[in-house]
Amino acid sequence: MHGPETKLATAVVPPPRWRVSPQIHGWLLLLPASVLLATFTHFPAVATIIDSFYSTPKGRRAAVLVGADNYQAMLADPVFWRAVSNNIVYAASVIPLTMALALAMALWVNGRIPGRPFLRLSFFTPTVLPMIAVANIWLFFYAPGYGLLDQMLGALGVPTPNWLGDQHTALICLIAVAVWKDAGFFMIFYLAALQQVSPQLAEAAAIEGASRWYFFRRVTFPLLMPTTLFVLINAIINSFRLIDHVVVMTQGGPDNATALLLFYIYEAGFKFWDTAYAATLTVVLLALLAFFALGQFVVLDRRIHYQ
Repeated sequence: MHGPETKLATAVVPPPRWRVSPQIHGWLLLLPASVLLATFTHFPAVATIIDSFYSTPKGRRAAVLVGADNYQAMLADPVFWRAVSNNIVYAASVIPLTMALALAMALWVNGRIPGRPFLRLSFFTPTVLPMIAVANIWLFFYAPGYGLLDQMLGALGVPTPNWLGDQHTALICLIAVAVWKDAGFFMIFYLAALQQVSPQLAEAAAIEGASRWYFFRRVTFPLLMPTTLFVLINAIINSFRLIDHVVVMTQGGPDNATALLLFYIYEAGFKFWDTAYAATLTVVLLALLAFFALGQFVVLDRRIHYQ
């Protein structure tokens, strides 16, 4: 006799479902990004450190272990120290100028002013231009005799130098180009952060009689510290990775006055084909970036107010 109980007893029981713990599930989600990061970032960095202790392979002569010879040659290289000093001056000038200009533009276009969309577009336009195009545009500005700057200053009777041919002005010209190019990009992040600040804070400060400068210094800027940390890290990275403008505008001259560290790495690796020395210079660059990044997190983390 076949009743309902018999049908239930003979029903196929589904197999048990495998359950993955939340920890394993999280690591599986991170696995694709981790593989890409290790393949294109960590492995090349480790390989570069290893190559810095070997000689450059030439023809049938394989690379041999030379120990710290490449680092000793680097410490005795005057061009290396000139490139490092140029890069420090460049970074110390570009970073504060770019961040200050970006914050000022963000505060301006965040207010209710006529033509605000046009201003935002105008400030952001240099960011979308290719680096080579920007360098060629500013080459016309700096061209001696017929460049835009010479035409403007010549009309006023002001003598003009050879902007890119003078050691005293060549690096300043690169700094101006970098500030013009990056300020609009960082403005977007500050503008997005400003729009997250509650307008009730400004209303409460106005009722208490606080000035705009006091409100910015005590309320707005502390709330912008997470964005400032992000912008600062990116600004430091950008200041040590510039090469396009140097190649197009100055080629590191005059007399290595605009030779930055990454440009010197490019010359050593692709112009002189000394890959071992280029790897040694790259290790120094990675160490500098790691030092600055860790310092920023240690120093600025205490002053950051997360919402």
